[in-house]
Amino acid sequence: MKNILPQVAGLQINGVVYRYTAEKKPEDDMLVHISNLNAKGDGYIFRNTDNWSKLPGNTIQKSVPVPIVFADNWGDGSIDVEGNGRVLDASVIYTFQYDPCFDPQSSPACPGYKNPEYNVETTEIDDPLNDEYIRKEFERKASLDEEDEKEKQRARAAANAERRQNRMEAALSAVNTALLTADAAVAAQNFFTLAEIPSSYEITIPGGEYKDAIRLVDAKLPDNTRALRNNLAQQLLHEQMVDLQYANLETE
Repeated sequence: MKNILPQVAGLQINGVVYRYTAEKKPEDDMLVHISNLNAKGDGYIFRNTDNWSKLPGNTIQKSVPVPIVFADNWGDGSIDVEGNGRVLDASVIYTFQYDPCFDPQSSPACPGYKNPEYNVETTEIDDPLNDEYIRKEFERKASLDEEDEKEKQRARAAANAERRQNRMEAALSAVNTALLTADAAVAAQNFFTLAEIPSSYEITIPGGEYKDAIRLVDAKLPDNTRALRNNLAQQLLHEQMVDLQYANLETE
């Protein structure tokens, strides 16, 4: 039967269908036995007999239901003839079904199912950090995160330096504007002062021709040392204000 039935746990035989042709003389006695041995005991697990005695030969087909029995209980099958005659073109078919609850633990819906108990003490839990590959991957990820944080810090420092530079340039621009405004105001005041001529200085000059009596000894004019000192003093003041701005920004 191992070469006939599927080798699946829980397979059950529920019927036998056979067909054959009996060849005999009508006056002869003849019995045909379709049988299967009991694979786990003595005798037969299935046996059905056809009595052809005093009957002419013919072809027969039968479907015999059987009590549901697991397939591993079914032994070798045979067709035996008792009397005079023979069997031709015999065919035997076994119908079967599958019992899903052959193993009660295969489903909670099966009779006899027992809920397995989880034993914490005997159950070993693998720590994934014990795996060398996983541990190295975590270390690599931590190194990448550290490099990323350093890059962010460098970006923040560059942004802060740029903001300080922009504030410094704005401050210097304001200082330069103030200095230029003050210089322009002084120059304008001097101009208007020179433009105002007191009435006491007005005299009447008699007409006629006055010959130029001014004579330049040489063509080279001396430098104005007073203006030079004034410009140097303003430059020093400007540099001191710039240094003061740098010192204030560094202390922020």
